[in-house]
Amino acid sequence: MSERVRYLNSRLQGFGTTIFAEMSALALRTGAINLGQGFPDTDGPEVVARAAAQAILDGVNQYPPGPGIPELRQAISRHQKRFYDIDYLPEGEILVTAGATEAIAATMLSLLEVGDEVVTFEPWYDSYGATIAMAGGVRKVVTLRPPDYSYDPEELEAAITPKTRLILLNTPHNPTGKVFNAAELDHIADLCRRHDLIAVTDEVYEHLVFDGEHIPLAGLPGMWGRTLTISSAGKTFSFTGWKIGWVCGPEDLVTPVRTAKQFLTYVGGAPFQPAVALALDLDDDYYSEFTADMRAKRDIICDGLEEAGMVVYRPQGTYFVNADIRPLGGVDGIEFCLALPDRAGVVGVPTQVFYDNPAEGRHLVRFAFCKRPEVLREAAERLGRLRPGPGEEAS
Repeated sequence: MSERVRYLNSRLQGFGTTIFAEMSALALRTGAINLGQGFPDTDGPEVVARAAAQAILDGVNQYPPGPGIPELRQAISRHQKRFYDIDYLPEGEILVTAGATEAIAATMLSLLEVGDEVVTFEPWYDSYGATIAMAGGVRKVVTLRPPDYSYDPEELEAAITPKTRLILLNTPHNPTGKVFNAAELDHIADLCRRHDLIAVTDEVYEHLVFDGEHIPLAGLPGMWGRTLTISSAGKTFSFTGWKIGWVCGPEDLVTPVRTAKQFLTYVGGAPFQPAVALALDLDDDYYSEFTADMRAKRDIICDGLEEAGMVVYRPQGTYFVNADIRPLGGVDGIEFCLALPDRAGVVGVPTQVFYDNPAEGRHLVRFAFCKRPEVLREAAERLGRLRPGPGEEAS
């Protein structure tokens, strides 16, 4: 994971192959149940899939408009108003991207000068570090710590310097499952206003909140004009391979992102864009049932991990749960995960790879629960093999 790669520029040294690809390859090689990479094992609504298929048959197969088709930008605008009462104009204030990952990359490439600092929270989603590095930025981290993954306000304030350009916030948060609460968001917003910082929010799990509520930072006083809100269709509608994302914000922030984006993918997903427009307008029952279904899956895997003997930090949102492996004798998450397929026939992800300070997460493993209930029950049963029997020591 940290080997030096010949010819790779210095900014990207140390990133290598993503941990998700490594662990998914391990699952394929061993036949283990893959609870590592976060993709569902069922498709989303059939009506949405049929809309994409029909679009292909209807000839929607050439380059779409650079900002995205008008129907999708209008649907995104309606979605933001419907759920959060935040207004964005389809023209100029909404940009369609190749998933949230491209949106984040284009944002960093367009807003950062070399040496600009980005404050974010660790553990961080792996593309954050890479895209900040690509732009020549400097990553500054503030640690989220269990059991509730709160942060130290003084630590966040100390991370901000005259070189800080923006704060990158992910809520609901991958990989911890934390949903930032109103007091925390008020504090972050206050810092952005006081230090004249841009806020970039990754909200791809916005409809996967089990405890608490999702509060967009852009909706807080004085934040609309300094916030870029990023989301996507993949997590909400279980079509992760379509890679349809978007950026919402004031035109003077969206325009730079569009400038960078046009030289990355230019455009993409032509037949998927009208299908996602339809999906965003699904009735409230879809959204509530989707969340309830994922909450039930969360409880299956959390109960199973606890039964296996781990300490479980039950997530407030997303479809990931972190577990402390020390009660099972584990001291290093990477070693634990590499051995787990042989020991229990399950693949997880070592959370320590998402830290600048890996000791903070060395004992934690992340499991994805966006799988069918029967798969989760089987995984839980297999993980039960790790539990020491009477009179046995954890190993």
